[in-house]
Amino acid sequence: MKQKTPVVELNRSLGIWSALSLVIGTIIGAGVFVRQAAVLDDAGSTTGALFAWLAGGVLTLTAGLTIAEIASQMPHTGGLYVYMERMYGRLWGFLSGWMQIIIYGPAIIAALAAYLGILMTDFFHLSGGWGLAVSLGTLVAVGVLNLFSNRYGAMFAIITTICKLLPIVAIIVFGLFFGDGNALGHSVSTATQHGSNFGVAILATLFAFDGWILVANLGDEIKEPQKLLPRAIIGGISIVMVIYLLVAYGVFASLPASTIHRLGTGAIPFLATKDFGAIGGKLLSIGVIISIIGCINGKIMTFPRIMYAMARDRELPFSRVLGYLSPKTRTPIFSTIAVLVIAALMVLFANADRLSELCIFTVYCFYVMAFLGSFKLRRQHKERPFSMPLFPLTPIVAIGGSLFVLISEVFSDFTGVLFSLGMVVVGIPVYYYEIKHNHAEDFVKEDSGK
Repeated sequence: MKQKTPVVELNRSLGIWSALSLVIGTIIGAGVFVRQAAVLDDAGSTTGALFAWLAGGVLTLTAGLTIAEIASQMPHTGGLYVYMERMYGRLWGFLSGWMQIIIYGPAIIAALAAYLGILMTDFFHLSGGWGLAVSLGTLVAVGVLNLFSNRYGAMFAIITTICKLLPIVAIIVFGLFFGDGNALGHSVSTATQHGSNFGVAILATLFAFDGWILVANLGDEIKEPQKLLPRAIIGGISIVMVIYLLVAYGVFASLPASTIHRLGTGAIPFLATKDFGAIGGKLLSIGVIISIIGCINGKIMTFPRIMYAMARDRELPFSRVLGYLSPKTRTPIFSTIAVLVIAALMVLFANADRLSELCIFTVYCFYVMAFLGSFKLRRQHKERPFSMPLFPLTPIVAIGGSLFVLISEVFSDFTGVLFSLGMVVVGIPVYYYEIKHNHAEDFVKEDSGK
């Protein structure tokens, strides 16, 4: 039988603004600044690109609404790990958590840190060798911050979210009031020579929206989670969707489509320098740097909670250590350190960006299972703290969007899909060994107590 015996309880101190900032902060990293050209190229026109951002936002919102209903019924630390376990059993919960803490979460953190190192060396005109030091130094600094009370990580999330929105607002305002009023309808098909690929454009935006579910990992640390978790998830996704649409329009209104295509990931830095001068370009770079640091903070704050929840349930090696909470700060210190160590090793020895891409497939597999589970929960529980609107259409759209990602991954990277599934399979013997080991321990304790 599962035993949950944490030494102390998590600190339930996060309010709506902290939760909302974490949702926005973990979604908005560098994607909004670097994916404009890619979405435009795949969509084939500025109008198509805007519809792609809208479609990606709607699909993400339906996913958020579905998870919000589930989260309101299971507002506990661990998020998706808890949902999968309650709906499908302990093994499926373990496998969803295993993938997130061993590969997916650390790889995303490492990829962000590596990209930050590149940006920082460019900004301060340092030699390339400094990039690694900056990446590792950022992991240590943000990690240490999250060893203290969750209030500090939450406050940092609020500050970085506000700071990252400033350059975004500047791009939006300039595009709306000083840009080309006929921004829509501009085609880039002659430049790309492959016409519209609207499905791939939507896929690119879905990846830019990823990260919205991570706030659910803090269920036991949010005040009135039955109410605030749904509000934070839905409100955060809605705000980000509006931001992405306005940024895209601002960019299209400020630069010709052919120029955006030619500049690629450098389109927005060029835009900032063009519209606001050299100082504007520097400020935008600072905004991107702060955005990435805030995104790293949100992920370091949330992924270790999955490891802690699994260790608390005695499903991992060294569970007694990883399930430890500091009596003073009420944070999972050793789980946080473990995730940071894995991320640092990936920065040093692996292509973390590639690893995080490879794990997208399995993460979306678990998303689909969670969305399907909402139908099961509806049959079991007639009364819910939060009910998603337009049921069953909402989860059906969420499932369709996730299947679209899965099918696209199979066709575009079949080898990567096999690697992802392989990493999940590796977790099965680990799970059964730990269950058998813990069962034997319980038997010895029970026998000695007689």
